[in-house]
Amino acid sequence: MASPSSHMGSLGVNAASGIVVGISLVIGLLMVIVFSYTSDQKAIHAAKDRLKAHLLALRLFQDQIHVVLASYGRIVLATGRYLRLAIKPLLLVIVPLTFLMVQLDRYLGSVPLSTGQCFLLTARMNNPESLNDASLQLPDGLTTTAPPVRVPAENEVVWRLVADKAGEYVINVQIADQLFGKRVVVGSGLRRLSSVRLRGRFWERIFVSGEPALSRNNLVEAIEVQYPARNIAFAGVEWNWIWLFFVLSLAAGFLFKSVLGVEI
Repeated sequence: MASPSSHMGSLGVNAASGIVVGISLVIGLLMVIVFSYTSDQKAIHAAKDRLKAHLLALRLFQDQIHVVLASYGRIVLATGRYLRLAIKPLLLVIVPLTFLMVQLDRYLGSVPLSTGQCFLLTARMNNPESLNDASLQLPDGLTTTAPPVRVPAENEVVWRLVADKAGEYVINVQIADQLFGKRVVVGSGLRRLSSVRLRGRFWERIFVSGEPALSRNNLVEAIEVQYPARNIAFAGVEWNWIWLFFVLSLAAGFLFKSVLGVEI
């Protein structure tokens, strides 16, 4: 059975690393452009000059205690003034960037399950009374490899499954005459993945689930499948894509800031 790290040379990971590099460059450029148009460039330049002057005073008059103490106070005030000037454009960048990263993580954060790889499907119920009534309806290509495990303390029932072939499946958890579906992807490459399907909880679903909400019911709260994490090879190091994105987008931002002459 292949592990997530064994896919480092596959087309999916190569594509993923290229996508992260490309998006990082674009986001770095856009952040600099947005900052330049939404900030007071002259005021930021003046605030940075004052801060540099106070730092220089520390070095020149370090043997004069009263000057040093006064300079420290001015440095704190100058830093606060700079942050006040920078916070508004940063917020305008951070909010849409957060939602973009949530969507990108659906593709770049995990890899699909592999054929022959056992995985767990967990259904979380409203109450432990429903645990014994829960069963699975499996499509062709998926089979159970062990009896379900019921955890009354957590209101959960867990099944261990395996896929015989690649594909996109819908597994149904059945309680009485009601069915609750969960999408599962088996294969390779870049696929849109969602580890959990939730009932209600709109804001939580935006950040952690890429599937429609479960229908309103008083039986099932969530159905979850854990996908293996994706590692991206870049510069001889295996990265989580978010860390790689932050490093590259910050580097691109500082590069474009110098090229465009933007004060940050």
